[in-house]
Parts: sequence; structure tokens; C-alpha cells
Amino acid sequence: MTAEPALAGRNRALVVHPELKRAAATRRRPGESSLEEAVGLARAIGLEVVVAEVARFTAFKPATMLGGGKVEEFARIVAENAIDVVIVDAAVSPVQQRNLEQALKTKVIDRTGLILEIFGERARTREGTLQVELAHLNYQRSRLVRSWTHLERQRGGFGFLGGPGESQLEMDRRLIDERIIKLKKELEGVVRTRDLHRRTRRRHETPVIALVGYTNAGKSTLFNRLTQADVLAKDMLFATLDPTMRSIRLPDGRGAILSDTVGFIADLPTHLVAAFRATLEEVLEADLILHVRDVSHIDSDAQDQDVRDVLGSLGVDTESSDKTLVVLNKVDLLDEEEQARLLASHERGAGTLLVSALTGSGCDELLKTIAAKLPGTRRVVELTVRGDDGAALAWLYRHGQVVSREDRDGDAHLKVGLGDADLHRFRQRQAEASQAS
Repeated sequence: MTAEPALAGRNRALVVHPELKRAAATRRRPGESSLEEAVGLARAIGLEVVVAEVARFTAFKPATMLGGGKVEEFARIVAENAIDVVIVDAAVSPVQQRNLEQALKTKVIDRTGLILEIFGERARTREGTLQVELAHLNYQRSRLVRSWTHLERQRGGFGFLGGPGESQLEMDRRLIDERIIKLKKELEGVVRTRDLHRRTRRRHETPVIALVGYTNAGKSTLFNRLTQADVLAKDMLFATLDPTMRSIRLPDGRGAILSDTVGFIADLPTHLVAAFRATLEEVLEADLILHVRDVSHIDSDAQDQDVRDVLGSLGVDTESSDKTLVVLNKVDLLDEEEQARLLASHERGAGTLLVSALTGSGCDELLKTIAAKLPGTRRVVELTVRGDDGAALAWLYRHGQVVSREDRDGDAHLKVGLGDADLHRFRQRQAEASQAS
């Protein structure tokens, strides 16, 4: 069975950001900025945004949220512009969604549904697909009337936007619950596998550095810069969904693992955070967290707090400079005066660095700072290796930091910074080589 594409025949969108007038002054960002982000989310899923509007009210209406006058106005816009889907940039209850769809005579989805639709199309790995489907099911379980087609899907998208001929049947709760139980068991296996990998890294004293930040802050571009990898990095919301890990070599010679994670966003639904718990555990267990911020964005401060809120909900102390390093990215988009002002507003040595992942500016200093902040038991030891034992010398240069080397009498006398585990492995390696000779 081949499922219809999630966006088939539903490409023209009306985006509405509802806002209470009395609450506007206390929000972190103006309604227009929130609307712009919602439009970006819609475009990220391939929708053509025909009309976008901030709808301000004195009070939300229980039946439709938007109020009678606005509903009539949007119904006219839908009819006149052949709108296929209306996106309400807020949490819409199942009853409100049903009433709005009846009044507007078109599909209606809320912010959570849109984010899940994006996630459904972007997930590529088995783990990412499981996590997205679990989040989708927990969300859809509360919907009163939906279609049930995605269990047969073999590709991205979960059909919030639907396709031609999509049936509107009530979901079978028992089927959903059974699927949720199965997904949770599979994800438990993912958690166990990740835990085994973490234990292996600890035994080898390999530190883990986790990149976190608001979506589109430039995490993947920085990841590619530091690891010489080729992870998808686009000027697009949620360009990265599946977690990616790569090895890097620090300036002090130590190896480390850099982990790129899904971007955060304002008003991230709690069940989405819960579904991605297995992935986000990499953040919890990381030796160092790099909080990447887009300092060129008009809402950079608000985005910073949104990320801190999500990290706080996971139990991460964002105020601890020992485990968190703030990376102010995209400084190449600022002029010299703005960069100087930014430098003056942040105390150097307080766990903050200015970089441009795109140009590489500041990345060498970032690597040095990472090496300095990472915990470790590396100590400098004196070793003597035969000068013609190229394999042993190469091993030491690869796994340690060679402080000094003096060649005399056919031997290489070195002072090398090594962790206890690497020192033990080297001595074991040399003992085995000696027995074999």
C-alpha cells in the first residue's frame, strides 16, 4: 500500500498567530516575531503561505479560540484565496479544531501538529522515526476525530495536512495504545544501547560534548566546522532532527565525541520533549554542553531563555559555568560596532565565546576553551620508545599530547600527556610487543 504524500493537494496556507492583548506586554517576543517564526515553520514543510496575520483579542473564545468576527473574516480569506490549510500558532483543543474546521471549511492544525509534521518528514534514522511516531501518537490520542493511516506509512510525514480522499474517522484508542506500548519498548532498547555506548566511552575516558540551541542557531554548521563532517546544514527551521555524533581531536591531543542534537523552539510541547528523552539523555550525560546562540537574530535573548527553560526541565543547571559554555554564533552577520558592543556586554572567562561557524572565526579559541573546561585525569609521564618503533610513536602522538621529545642512543625519550586508560593500554601494548619479539 502506498500512502498519499502528506502535503498532496494541501499547499496553500493561512497562518494565524493568536495573542491576548493584555498578555502582549509580558511576552518575550512581539507577536510579529512569533508570526514570522510560524511562517518559517510552515515553509519548512513546503507550504505556500498566502496570508499571515497576528490576531489580537481581549479574550479567547472556548469554542473556537478566535472569536466570531475573526472566524468569519478568516472564512472569507479561505474562500477567496483557495486556502488548503489554516495553521493556528497556538495549542488548539480537539473541540476548537473541529469547530474551526467546520466554520472555515478547510483543514486546521495547531503549532504542535505542524512541528510534528515537520519532524515526521525529517526523521531518517530508526531512532528518530520511533521518537517522532511516539510523540505523534501521544498528540493524536487526544484528538477526537482523525484519520488512521500512518501505521502503513513507509516514509515521512504523519498526515496532519492530509491528502485527497483522506477519511475522517475516529481513531481506535485501543490500537493507538497498543502501538504506544510497542514503541516505548523499542525505545527502551535504544536507551539501553546508548547507555552501553556511554559506559564504553567512560571506560576509555572519552569526553562527550553536546551541542544544544534554538532551531536554526547554526549548530549543524558549527558541528561540520569542528568535525569536518557533512551534516545537513541549511538556513531552515529543524534542518537537523536525528542525533549525530562524530569524533574530534582537541588541541591538547585528547579525543572527544561531539554530538549534534535537535534544535529547541519556543513553546515546545512537553510530550515532544518526553518522546525525545532518549536523544536528550546525551545532553544530560555530556561532560560539556555548548549552548549555541544566533546573536544576529532579533529575538536572540528570548531564544536563549527558551533553550534554558527546556534544559532546566531536563534537570540541566544552565547557570553552572562548569558544564555549560555559551557560543555566540553568526558574528559574521554583525558589523564591527555591534561586535564590540557584544564583547563589552559579556564577561570574558564567564563561559561565553564569539564565533562564526560559517567563516571559522573564533573556532580555534573555542576548541582550546573546550579542552580547558573538560574534566580529565590526563597526566604527563616519561616514556622511552625505540626510535625505529614507528607504530608505537604514532600511537602516542595520536592518543596523547607529546610535550617534549629527545632522540638519543637510538631511542625516543618523550614526555607525554596521557589519561590513565590510555597509559594502561600503551603499556599493555608494549608488553605484548616485547613478548612477541
